[in-house]
Amino acid sequence: MKRLAILGSTGSIGTQALEVVAAHPELFEVEVLSAHSNAALVIEQAKQFRPNAVVITDDSKYAEVKEALNLYPVKVFSGRKALEDLVQWDTVDMVLASIVGFAGLSSTIAAIEAGKPIALANKETLVVAGELVMQKAAEKNVPIIPVDSEHSAIFQCLVGEDFNAVEKVILTASGGPFIGRKPNYLVNVKASHALQHPNWTMGAKITIDSATLMNKGLEMIEAKWLFGLDNKQVEVVIHPQSIIHSFVQFKDSSVKAQLGLPDMKLPIQYALGFPQRLTNDFKRLNFKEYSKLTFEEPDYKTFRNLAIAKDAMFKGGNVPCVMNAANEVAVQAFLNNRVSFIEMSDIIEETIAKIDFIERPTLEEYEHSDSEARLHAADMVKKSQLAS
Repeated sequence: MKRLAILGSTGSIGTQALEVVAAHPELFEVEVLSAHSNAALVIEQAKQFRPNAVVITDDSKYAEVKEALNLYPVKVFSGRKALEDLVQWDTVDMVLASIVGFAGLSSTIAAIEAGKPIALANKETLVVAGELVMQKAAEKNVPIIPVDSEHSAIFQCLVGEDFNAVEKVILTASGGPFIGRKPNYLVNVKASHALQHPNWTMGAKITIDSATLMNKGLEMIEAKWLFGLDNKQVEVVIHPQSIIHSFVQFKDSSVKAQLGLPDMKLPIQYALGFPQRLTNDFKRLNFKEYSKLTFEEPDYKTFRNLAIAKDAMFKGGNVPCVMNAANEVAVQAFLNNRVSFIEMSDIIEETIAKIDFIERPTLEEYEHSDSEARLHAADMVKKSQLAS
């Protein structure tokens, strides 16, 4: 029985992870659930799965959760510090890190410090502080098993292989809802359009990132740190069908790929069950339904966020951290109809240019860079609204 701390249990990954847990009650037990402000859903989850503890990081929701679970054998805590403490409990065997954005960094580091295996669904942890996180994981001998479908695919292709034999990895991208479109079309795009992903059902933030291709840029940086690669060993190809989730090309010229239908429960289950492959009733891939799998180069000029992220990967230091912070602010502003689709890239580029470069940041310097970038990006959002 593997006892899990599911961080971000009310999000897209968290809710699907609980479906996996419910399907394998003989293998998994929920020890900790955490949510930010979705009190109603985390209360419902706690009543069903009876974890040892629940953390609601929005302090204003604590009383509601505490009262609702008063008659259940569930401890209730609030705040980020409580979350960092709970992931270190001896009763936690594995941590699923699925809190969206920079907010997931501190609890992931706390879990690593305690020697807990990590199922990583929070790509921003490695985008923001990849060198620091992977160094800590190596020092503590902590396995980090990716949950992102692309990184799970690479991980699966590398099981049993010599990592030194890798020539490059190729991340596949669906291209999102605007594949083939040009900038003059994107000028008038609204959030409702960008949220209509053709293949995947995800949370709002990651869906917008997929539409701008920022998500693929973040994944490039994540792959670099996760698999110990040089910048030039990470590539992206557009694959609209989302059947091949990524490739690994080896030094002998052979290529491995992992295929499957676009369903996040598969990489979630793989990460939680590793090294076992667990049986399930997921829909199977039928090749007769996919007579053609196509590939093309990304359009870096139209989808500037991918170019910005690739450049940030090569620059290193605190640049990916600054980029990520500005992107989080820009995406939220776009979802609230405060900036346009095109303006998101402008905000990110200018923020990177304004924040001082730090080559080897400490955790405190990452946090400071994140805060500075958010303030600058938010100021740009205000100026955009005044101009309009």
